[in-house]
Amino acid sequence: MQIPFDDSLKLLLSVVAGSLIGIEREYSSKAAGFRTMTLICVGATIFTILSIKIGGSNADRIAANIISGIGFIGAGIIFKDSLSISGITTAAAIWATAALGMAIGSGYFLLAGEGLFLVLVVLLGFEIIQKRIDKFHQIRSYKIVLENINDESALLDILKELNLRYDKKREIKSKEDIVVFYTVYGSRIKNDQFNNFLLNQKLVKSFDWSFS
Repeated sequence: MQIPFDDSLKLLLSVVAGSLIGIEREYSSKAAGFRTMTLICVGATIFTILSIKIGGSNADRIAANIISGIGFIGAGIIFKDSLSISGITTAAAIWATAALGMAIGSGYFLLAGEGLFLVLVVLLGFEIIQKRIDKFHQIRSYKIVLENINDESALLDILKELNLRYDKKREIKSKEDIVVFYTVYGSRIKNDQFNNFLLNQKLVKSFDWSFS
């Protein structure tokens, strides 16, 4: 049985679209990289082609299940620790890649092409904008371990001195230590200065931070 030319073209285009997004994710050292994005796009294209060919009056049934399946994959990429959540952008990229595959499989090449262009603009161009924003405004989550709760006053003094806004999230007593959690708002330079303060203070037993 010979594969129709238009189906072969769709598969080829899905490889191109998925690999372009995958290259950006691979370059950024993300969990879902070159091969993953390519396979997701190709898989979504094949499922959409099959949905049209064998779906009959319910041609959208298989295609609808693609969205559910991609949701499970995306959820597996998202990771939450005590301070932050990571992987959301990669999960969104997986979702968008599957959508492109479905558009290609349905024969909407122009829509897929424009969608691919916009996805790449967001992943590549918006990163530059994000870095510029981060230079002037960052939100960091801190976990700081102190020997004594009275030592916290020194933290508040330096935060005020640096003109950093902050929210105290919670406070935990762990054996002989006091663990405090802060969300700090300010420029990258001011946040880095706060980090240097924490590194050089004996009253701080340890600390960890991440972007919020």
